[in-house]
Amino acid sequence: MTTLTLLNPGAMVLDGAVFGPPPGGRRAARFYLAGEAQAVDTVQPVFKDTALHVRRASGGIGSASALKMAFASYQKAARTLAGVAHALAHAHGVGDELTAEAQVMASNILSAPGYLPSVAARAWRWAPEMEDIAETLRAAGLPADMADAAVAVMARWEGDKDHYDLSVAEVLAHLREQPAR
Repeated sequence: MTTLTLLNPGAMVLDGAVFGPPPGGRRAARFYLAGEAQAVDTVQPVFKDTALHVRRASGGIGSASALKMAFASYQKAARTLAGVAHALAHAHGVGDELTAEAQVMASNILSAPGYLPSVAARAWRWAPEMEDIAETLRAAGLPADMADAAVAVMARWEGDKDHYDLSVAEVLAHLREQPAR
């Protein structure tokens, strides 16, 4: 969706994207800003001594958002794919073997099926972002099938919204169910 925005002359424009968990305790997040150096320099002091660490994105307006789309396209799709892989393995009685194989991989996402209830509980938040990612991929002339597929998978977890207490077996079973229309 293209939006026409009129800005006042001399207005400072920034593009921003937040990475990481919500700040709190010892946790910090990263806030990437893209735009003219003067605009970044104006905003950066607002977050001094906070758990939101400002970083400059190397590019113009849109580059911080592009960084977020690139990172999130892998991060969220990989977790969704792990759910599909575990659901398929579970359906064929080879869930333990899949987990064992995944444990020798450098990445630990697939080897941690206990994480999937958390993925299912957050899918309602992730699906709109994956739709944005698909649009971003199309705009770049890249295939968006994985992002579209992730949205379709996440729709099967809509009923799991914020239900962090579900079992792995329950969220895997929900992947075999058609979403309500």
